[in-house]
Amino acid sequence: MQDPGAEEMQIEVSDDASTLDNLEPLVRRVGGDRVSFLRQPCSIGMFRNFNSCIERARGEWVHILHSDDVVFPGFYARLKTALEGMNQVGAAFCRHAIIDENDRRLETSELERPTAGILPGFIEKIGVSSRIQCASIVVRRTVYEQLGGFRTDFHSADWEMWIRVAAHYPIWYEPEILAAWRLHSLSYTTASTRAAGNVVDERRCIALVRPLLPPDRAATLSGKARELVSLRALSIAGAALGKAEFRTAYRQTWEALKCCASPRVIMALLWFVPARLARGGIHRAFAALKRPGARSRS
Repeated sequence: MQDPGAEEMQIEVSDDASTLDNLEPLVRRVGGDRVSFLRQPCSIGMFRNFNSCIERARGEWVHILHSDDVVFPGFYARLKTALEGMNQVGAAFCRHAIIDENDRRLETSELERPTAGILPGFIEKIGVSSRIQCASIVVRRTVYEQLGGFRTDFHSADWEMWIRVAAHYPIWYEPEILAAWRLHSLSYTTASTRAAGNVVDERRCIALVRPLLPPDRAATLSGKARELVSLRALSIAGAALGKAEFRTAYRQTWEALKCCASPRVIMALLWFVPARLARGGIHRAFAALKRPGARSRS
């Protein structure tokens, strides 16, 4: 519905050798001849597929969407208006929402600034925490080409890419929520969280991007990044304990402490995780009481 026409926008589905039935008829039914379709001859992985999209792109700006993400009305028009004449800008992104499989909004990303514009010193923010989702960002094609595309050897390659872009180019920000990233039980992110692969990848990303950070601030920023990754992992561990997912809780806690063992992280381990476990036990007890026949059995 946001398509301005074939002269302005190339739309293509790049299928990474999906194991589902042939998806091309679905693309044809929804998009007709307007949407191109490419099926990789074999599965090459998410970020190699992203790089394939960049190689096939013909326009000035590239917007890569996961198959389950969303852009809201006005995304392309708003960014097009903002970026006209901004030749120095390498990328632009908007505030985004996180939604579940039922389109229910779970949370929204942090507001970077109240008005639209270039983000000064953004390398110090993006270097500490992953703040951008693919659905919310457009990148100039020549920027991707000059920086070499996405790394293909770990899952945090998108965070690493945004840091690379911020280290070399100004980035534009739109404060309106115009995109959504979907989190659900069957996503790669969920599977990676169960195995604590998210912490391992983020720790590796922090080490890889340190040379891109301001030299006089690199050690401090890297330390903050490791601490935030550890605190987030302990939060995930606490939630997992509350749901009796003990393997996930153990793996997240172990990798959190390998990433950072600052006083703040130790305090979180000693207080936050047991509190979440206790709260989970209380919730389960109330749920048991609400089940039919629970009171009569007691």
